[in-house]
Amino acid sequence: MAKLPCRIVIFGAGTLGCYLGGRLLSAGADVTMIGRERLQAIFAKQPLVVTDQRHFEFRETLPESRFVTDPAAAKDADLVLVTTKSGDTEDAGKLLAPVLKPGTPVVSFQNGISNPDRLAAALPECPVFAGVVPFNIVHKTPGHFHQAMPGQLMVTATDKLAAAEPWFDAAGLPLQKREDMRSVRWSKLLLNLNNAINALSGLSLADELAQRDYRRCLALAQQETLTLLEWAGIRPVKLTPIPMQLLPYVMKAPDWLFRSLAKTMLTIDPEARSSMAQDIQAGRPTEVDWINGEVVRLASSIDTRAPVNQALVNLIHQSERGPARSWPAAELFHHLQHALDEYRARR
Repeated sequence: MAKLPCRIVIFGAGTLGCYLGGRLLSAGADVTMIGRERLQAIFAKQPLVVTDQRHFEFRETLPESRFVTDPAAAKDADLVLVTTKSGDTEDAGKLLAPVLKPGTPVVSFQNGISNPDRLAAALPECPVFAGVVPFNIVHKTPGHFHQAMPGQLMVTATDKLAAAEPWFDAAGLPLQKREDMRSVRWSKLLLNLNNAINALSGLSLADELAQRDYRRCLALAQQETLTLLEWAGIRPVKLTPIPMQLLPYVMKAPDWLFRSLAKTMLTIDPEARSSMAQDIQAGRPTEVDWINGEVVRLASSIDTRAPVNQALVNLIHQSERGPARSWPAAELFHHLQHALDEYRARR
């Protein structure tokens, strides 16, 4: 497919946005990243470096025009990718609304369920589409962003991204177009439920998932969510070699069986941690209200509760207030199981 001119703006370019920007730049795309002064200062001194687990590597010294802090830089965008934290979604919409040309397509590559709708409400003159990033990005060193596991970008099926698609193809990030993005997003959230557990463990993802009691914690959160999704009439789609409905059973499996069944899941950079863990370590607000909190809201919408996910929300908020503590696996499992047992006893 021929590559036509397409100016791509990445708004909220942090860890994910810089990785996507670097990959697109490697294909020669016209990319402008809009982010914070902290990263702008880093790129003034050293190049942007992006790598992945398949030995891809690209580095480029960015001219000042490639990474900016002024939202006005999105004025002539042909496509905007929003990669802000979920808590910044409304602010992103307010900053982009007076700048974007009417009709400019916007893709929300953010965690959680509600972000595309929240963006659409703030950008009534622009079509907003849901996107899902199924892989983890690690900010290894200042300016270096690494894709720590495999996966393919997914977006709502539309012809409004046609001009950008060849650039994503050339960058090695082809867009998988889906008609079922609501189910896709909930399926991704089932995996993201581990973000809170990883943050509370204080360990890398690989070390956390190697311990059965941490996986049992994840199984409790996933099973609760799967039950709620069934009651709400939302059917998860398969994003891993293991069907989503079987994930809790795989997580609870003995270590030797888990290693056999979840080989793809364990293809993780040994240093990788969840974005929630990175936020707590850096003293930033987390996205727990838009991950586990989405489950709590789903439960409320069908007149029930989600005690396990609510307990995880509460623990993460305690960690945000500091000082954060690392929960041993067995202690965390018993805490979550107690929350579930208490809820069942009161029903």
